Amino acid sequence: MTVISTNKTVRKLLLGLTAIILPAISIGFAQGGFDYEEAPIKYSASVPNDPISRLQQKIDRGTVSLTWDNHTGYLVSLLQQLGISGSSQMLVFSKTSFQREYISPDRPRALYFNDQNYIGFVQGAPVLEIATVDPQLGAVFYVIEQDKNRKPKFIRQTHECLQCHDSNMAGGVPGHVMRSVYTRRDGQPEFRNGSFVTNDQSPFRERWGGWYVTGTHGSMRHLGNIMVSGADTPNTVDVDRGANVTDLHKLIDTHPYINKYADIVALMVSEHQIKLLNLITRANFQTRMALDYEKKLKLELGYNAQTRLDSVNARIQGASESLVQALLMCKEERLTADVKGTSGFTETFASHGPRDSKGRSLRDFDLRSRLFMYPCSYMIYSDAFDGLPAESREYVFLRINQILNGSDKSDTFSHLSPEDRKAIFEILKDTKPSFAAWLKLHDKA
Repeated sequence: MTVISTNKTVRKLLLGLTAIILPAISIGFAQGGFDYEEAPIKYSASVPNDPISRLQQKIDRGTVSLTWDNHTGYLVSLLQQLGISGSSQMLVFSKTSFQREYISPDRPRALYFNDQNYIGFVQGAPVLEIATVDPQLGAVFYVIEQDKNRKPKFIRQTHECLQCHDSNMAGGVPGHVMRSVYTRRDGQPEFRNGSFVTNDQSPFRERWGGWYVTGTHGSMRHLGNIMVSGADTPNTVDVDRGANVTDLHKLIDTHPYINKYADIVALMVSEHQIKLLNLITRANFQTRMALDYEKKLKLELGYNAQTRLDSVNARIQGASESLVQALLMCKEERLTADVKGTSGFTETFASHGPRDSKGRSLRDFDLRSRLFMYPCSYMIYSDAFDGLPAESREYVFLRINQILNGSDKSDTFSHLSPEDRKAIFEILKDTKPSFAAWLKLHDKA
């Protein structure tokens, strides 16, 4: 792995990344199917345009500075610059980060996020871990040294340090994966019991192994807050021990962290968001690669017709259809009890969404039978979605309109009631200008 740093401790630590097999949030490169180091993606060779690269430019110009804190280093200042709320705090105690030697159930790794960025903080560790999103590259990864005597510098990490990560879990693109692992009392994952990639379709019972979780969830059970012994099997783990925990003070010392919570709603939103980000990246890459292939093929054959090749259409529509289904929360795991968070994340998250003329937002929660009140993902507002090639984005709009107006009556979307479809359509028309423009252009208003 290449690390652009003069700090030998940091270099040595990052080199240890090649030994990691199973990260809690893992990031990696496809071993097949996507050759995104070549044109038209050129992942590593491309200069990112993401929130971190833009922040670095401001630091270099002297218009922004990061403030040092003796307890958390640059963490609090970085969260402020990126607009990340401390209420998003998640705590993972499994040794599944490249800074694993600093992590234990007593000293969990903290993660903070918003729609575009994830920040990882480990007590006493030499770097902050950062994952952000470039609309054309997908997930982009950085570290910043926790050294008050050095000018803050975000160092990009590319495929050299990510080859060991199973990118199939991210859909074959550079992305994020949220995992649940049975974890021993020393923080080591108990791999023989298996593990799970978690998202909004995952059974509640499989989620958050190796994570702390605060919040109430009634009779539903999860794997959070639990450490296993060598004698435990998935069938014998006492999941009641980790249920409905609202205060972590009996489990860890929370004073080194921004707050004392690991909010259950934040965890559920993060799972959903990660899946959407990866699918948006996949649709982007698939579309651009298909169009590039078509261009080269027509050039080689001397074929100048503007008609799109059927095989190219099929490739674009296949990746985009998967995104449509995820946006409309298909196969979402239904909740069987009310869920309530502890950190204020629920209120903070909902307050950031655009609202329609009736005051409704796609960021409004349900938390009784499903995650959101209106089952259409807020990630449709993201820069990543807006960065989709026109061919993919317009297909998504076409399909969403077909589904919401009832012309698509397939079982895939049977979870959407007529009331759901009407509300989502009205919200999107009011709050998503590009969707409203598409409707107008196609006389479907």
